[in-house]
Amino acid sequence: MIEVHLGDITRLHVDVIVNAANQRLLGGGGVDGAIHRAAGPELLEACRQIGGCPVGDVRTTPGFRLPVKRIYHTVGPVWRGGNLGEPELLAACYRQCLAMARRDNVHSIAFPAISCGIYDYPRDQAVEIAVEEVQQHLDREGSPRHVVFCCFDDDMAELYRLQLDAVVRR
Repeated sequence: MIEVHLGDITRLHVDVIVNAANQRLLGGGGVDGAIHRAAGPELLEACRQIGGCPVGDVRTTPGFRLPVKRIYHTVGPVWRGGNLGEPELLAACYRQCLAMARRDNVHSIAFPAISCGIYDYPRDQAVEIAVEEVQQHLDREGSPRHVVFCCFDDDMAELYRLQLDAVVRR
């Protein structure tokens, strides 16, 4: 099941939430900062020990003070016009998180809109990539059973709903 949720990702009760992190994994603005604040200072220390994450890849930490088992930290690409591999790097974020979820036997996972904040990825293109990657993975693997696209504003939620409707109609 794929669901669109409007609200705060740090309050969701799922197995894993995905953090749209920066390469240093040391917190920042947007969803990254919100996750770090809600998880507590233990998250920052765990991320320091990891030492960073390349764009398109994923690292994992415990959920600490969040109502989740794990946090998957993935680093999306900064939009620079689309000719520097941004679509593939963004798709890799979703693929890597879903592959890790499969290995970890995760039943539910929530994604934010990776790269759509200060990284300035065009929202419609990012949503298309996100939905396609998740749907292809679920068609192939069948798990996780519950995927949430967690959106902070109505416009983003509507983009996800429209894209999901388009995929279902195919």
